[in-house]
Amino acid sequence: MKIIAGLGNPGEKYAYTRHNIGFMVISELSERFKINSSYKFDGLIGDFFFGGEKIIIFQPMKYMNKSGQPIYKVLDYFKMEAEDLLVIHDDLDLELGKMRFKQNGGSGGHNGIKSIINNLGTDNFKRLKIGIDRPPENIPVPDFVLTTFREEEKEISERVVKEAASAVELMLKENIMKAMNKYNG
Repeated sequence: MKIIAGLGNPGEKYAYTRHNIGFMVISELSERFKINSSYKFDGLIGDFFFGGEKIIIFQPMKYMNKSGQPIYKVLDYFKMEAEDLLVIHDDLDLELGKMRFKQNGGSGGHNGIKSIINNLGTDNFKRLKIGIDRPPENIPVPDFVLTTFREEEKEISERVVKEAASAVELMLKENIMKAMNKYNG
């Protein structure tokens, strides 16, 4: 069994912001695998079978800096280890349209990842980081991540959400190293 968690902020106000690209990928996976999610563990949870293995998808419905609490609840309930977790989140240090798998490590300043590390007591979980670009000089980071994609960025953001879902499928079918080799470019 594995769990794939996409990070974002709850509420319609944040639905299409840069910070919610993890939620967008989970929505794409839900469509592809026809998953009906329900509210449990302070989040939206659903599952599907892939290659004979149960895969849980999860969107924590707490604000980004509290994402770790619901994710901990899911792992604890299903008696899963952090190594079975893939977290999909936005990354300021990657340009829009790029993505990168990572096996473990620090938070990189991402408050959602900090919360997960603090709640799990480990950084030993997989990540799929999706680039959202750096903010222009006149916009503070906290404001920038809560902006929607500009008109000229929408096509790229939609494409990378679909590619990220395909990258997750490859990781599930093969392994993270194969996915890294194909998508970490």
